[in-house]
Amino acid sequence: MVTVWSMSRWPKSVYEVGDEPDPRFTLANERTFLAWLRTSIALMAAGVGFAALGPAGNALDLAVAVALLATGIACSLSALQHWIACERAMRLGEPLPSPWMAAILGIGLAITGVLAAILVLSR
Repeated sequence: MVTVWSMSRWPKSVYEVGDEPDPRFTLANERTFLAWLRTSIALMAAGVGFAALGPAGNALDLAVAVALLATGIACSLSALQHWIACERAMRLGEPLPSPWMAAILGIGLAITGVLAAILVLSR
């Protein structure tokens, strides 16, 4: 059911469809979104820290820093997309989408780990 209240909320692609879900589910979805954002912030802070304080100060340090930053950016963007998809699915009574951002995070951190291992072994 679309109400006047839902017409003023953003994003419209979420709030203009379906029925209002149980607030507990909406708040759980929001907490998950915020957890992914905290992970993103930590990854980006690690990237900045590694760029500033990297042990060797060479191109491999920069590659690790960029990999951490890119993973953090991808995680934050996919967190927003996943929050929207889950909220919309709950409103429409559909199954929740799979958390594909976990794969992005896993792959990004695996690449970062390989780069860091190469850096450590090359010292």
